Amino acid sequence: MSRKEVFAVAQLGAVHLKDSKQATVARLIEMLREAHGRGARWITFPELALTTFFPRYVYDDPADYDPFYEEGLPSPAMAPLFDEARRLGIGFYLGYAEKVTEAGTVRRFNTSVLVAPNGDILGKYRKIHLPGTKDPIGDPEFEHLEKRYFEVGNLGFPVFKSDAGRIGMCICNDRRWPETFRVMALRGAEIFMLGYNTPTRNIHHNEPVHLREHHHRLSLESAAYQNGAWVMSAAKCGSEDGFAMIGGSSIVAPTGETVTRAVSEEDEVISFNCDLDLGAYIRRSVFNFAKHRRPEHYGPITAQVGVEIDD
Repeated sequence: MSRKEVFAVAQLGAVHLKDSKQATVARLIEMLREAHGRGARWITFPELALTTFFPRYVYDDPADYDPFYEEGLPSPAMAPLFDEARRLGIGFYLGYAEKVTEAGTVRRFNTSVLVAPNGDILGKYRKIHLPGTKDPIGDPEFEHLEKRYFEVGNLGFPVFKSDAGRIGMCICNDRRWPETFRVMALRGAEIFMLGYNTPTRNIHHNEPVHLREHHHRLSLESAAYQNGAWVMSAAKCGSEDGFAMIGGSSIVAPTGETVTRAVSEEDEVISFNCDLDLGAYIRRSVFNFAKHRRPEHYGPITAQVGVEIDD
């Protein structure tokens, strides 16, 4: 007997510096309602969904960048989305910039929250694989300063039990690291949710633009197949004040097949009736972890950061 559930992904078009959080949340609510009309009970929103991708800008004074962050769950800006989701009975993943005081210290993280259809907060994830640099590289056209504005996440890769199945979360660059998904899969994740804001330009290499989305798809499809899990990926995309980001929001089946994909770089909802047992045969056969994994040989994965070559 299959377990079927309609999942939606909400792609968000450009959010500019001048755009208010209230206006952006109103857009998210419209997509939430569209997903509800399609019968969805879960929706994935993008990374840093409430503001423009502010790490592209150089700020020195916290007073200048603190307005991009949220404090508390729900924060005042988030509250209308939480309220409408609870009213409609839709669970959601939402990426945001988090400011929190822990043990008397102010900390800032690139965070996602998972909220159940009844409005209960199931948990948070804080981004671990932060790309870019801490200090500006001096490029007059582009900066990517996540290391300047966020700490490395300190919650690991948790998995949360929901009425649809076990859900794991990650954010943007995390998807490029296979360890991200394997850890969640070892904790029983059947669904991976992630949001991203991926520039079309690679600051480290003159990479052809078409490869940016190709590598994005490759990462998701590999993660889905190698872990026998569904992947929900939501972009914030388009040209934000002249800075372009890829779209390509998608839902990927445990077989590694992309079953639906956004076709624009605007606000767009995609959805699919997902059979949550589809990946069971993969988890029983090729990727039967209990039967085939050999962790005694995987030591370098956790013992090393960089490449070490024996002479």
